[in-house]
Amino acid sequence: MERVLEPEVMDSLEEAIEYDAMDFTEVNSAFAQEAIALGPSEQGVVLDAGTGTGRIPIIMCQMRHNWQVIAIDLAASMLQIAANHIQEAGLQEQIRLELVDVKHMPYGDRQFDLVVSNSLVHHLPNPLSFFQELKRVLKPNGGIFIRDLFRPRDEATMNALVNSIGAEYNEHQKKLFRDSLHAALTIDEVRNLLAEAGLSGVEVYQSSDRHWTVQKPWNC
Repeated sequence: MERVLEPEVMDSLEEAIEYDAMDFTEVNSAFAQEAIALGPSEQGVVLDAGTGTGRIPIIMCQMRHNWQVIAIDLAASMLQIAANHIQEAGLQEQIRLELVDVKHMPYGDRQFDLVVSNSLVHHLPNPLSFFQELKRVLKPNGGIFIRDLFRPRDEATMNALVNSIGAEYNEHQKKLFRDSLHAALTIDEVRNLLAEAGLSGVEVYQSSDRHWTVQKPWNC
């Protein structure tokens, strides 16, 4: 099945509110716990690329009080909601939100101990530039934890996945999921992009019936 791009930025406040209302608590908690296991046990500077409404860095900082997280997104509406969540959690001193394009980051070389990203790559028309920037801003011994959807092999598989997400999601939310699956990369495409970006020593694997994961432990 060919890749069909979706909009790179979800930047209407209505869409951001609807996205934030979808219950990803279990998924976000699992992601945060796996990311923490790959990062430094003490102090660390972490980049969350494509933070959305900031749920994941909040969970990470609640478990790692010595981490400083820069959470970036290209959607101002998402960051607006994220700022409210961070204030409610009392984590303004640990999490800094910035409106940044992941393809052109304003950060110095070798700045971050850990780079994490959840459900970002399928939004990018050309993800290679993100992987190249990730390699540039990550410390040589830094950790990586990236997860996203992979594109199903055919429309029947895609339809089955969409139908499996449950009656609690409305038709618009199901359409968003379908569009995301269609815009996602295959695992082979991810492997090829990582190699082209010069990211070595990373593990790439299928982590669910719809997700791929890229990971590399800190200090390796």
